[in-house]
Amino acid sequence: MKTKDKILHLPILIEQDEDNVYIVSCPVFKGCHSYGKTIDEALGNIKEVIDICVDEEKENVSEINRFVGFREMQVSIKTAIA
Repeated sequence: MKTKDKILHLPILIEQDEDNVYIVSCPVFKGCHSYGKTIDEALGNIKEVIDICVDEEKENVSEINRFVGFREMQVSIKTAIA
């Protein structure tokens, strides 16, 4: 039986916390998060987590959420005035 690799184009969200650690996630899979001291390290780590997620979802990979896009939203917050 012949097989063909399917290429998935997955969105990756990169954030930086207060300790300068990069937190990465792939919103297509629930619980698909990782981190690293550098962006490259974080991306390498999320690749491993994505491989695990894809392995677990093999039968349903064609039914994963379709990435639409990211938007930035401006929100006003109240701060105390001294």
